[in-house]
Amino acid sequence: MPKVGMKDTRKQQLIDATMESIAELGMQNTTIVSISKRAGMSSGIISHYFGGKQGLIEAALRYLLEQLGKELRERMAKTDGSPEQRLDCIVEANFSEFQRSALAAKTWLSFWSRSMHEPGLKRLQQINNARLYSNLRYSFAQVLPAGQATEAARQTAAMIDGFWLRSALSLDPMESFEAGERLTKQFIHDTLAKAGATNSAN
Repeated sequence: MPKVGMKDTRKQQLIDATMESIAELGMQNTTIVSISKRAGMSSGIISHYFGGKQGLIEAALRYLLEQLGKELRERMAKTDGSPEQRLDCIVEANFSEFQRSALAAKTWLSFWSRSMHEPGLKRLQQINNARLYSNLRYSFAQVLPAGQATEAARQTAAMIDGFWLRSALSLDPMESFEAGERLTKQFIHDTLAKAGATNSAN
């Protein structure tokens, strides 16, 4: 009789092995064999739990998205819920130690590339984009008029994605990630400060 929790443990081991394989070999060269070897399991167990390679790859992307959401919730739980702190938490979660690690960064880059050609990955990426924009717009809308909140959310989302991508591809990723986080927060704070000055003048 299998031990309680063994299924979840094995599934997580396979997800970890998938990201390791993608980081080392790229998504195109990642195979059921390369994954099963890293996980120390038979290749048949991948089909049993995930229905095949594609299902496992999508599970790995969902894991990255879940980690992003978890990190965001943990940060927000420590704030007073103000728009500025909420926005800072969104930026920090996207530039967290895990999300900018070599393993996560290489996996994200592979996912972004393949999502243009694979509907399942594209759908998950669109969900991630919509969630980021929605969280940003909600916080900006607490301070800015609707139209300005929309534009500020779009600009901030573009900065997060753009700085993250440039950092992941730079010769000194850690320094670039830190600069990207700092500059994105600066844009947010400047935007909110201008809104506060305008409201005071009125």
